[in-house]
Amino acid sequence: MKVIDKIALVLIIIGAINWGLIGIFNFNLVSAIFGEMSVISRIIYALVGISGLWGIKLLFDD
Repeated sequence: MKVIDKIALVLIIIGAINWGLIGIFNFNLVSAIFGEMSVISRIIYALVGISGLWGIKLLFDD
C-alpha cells in the first residue's frame, strides 16, 4: 500500500469518526478543535472529502 493510500485511509477514518460523533452525540469534533467553519476546518473537510473519493479507487485496486 502506498503512502498516499494510507494517508487517505487515515483521513477517511477521521471523517467517519467525526460523522459518528455528530450522529450519536450531536458533537462536531473538527469544529470543537478548530472553530466553526474556520479556514483550517474547511481545509480538513476538503481533505476528508478528497480522501473519500480516493477511497473509491482503493475499492478497485488489487
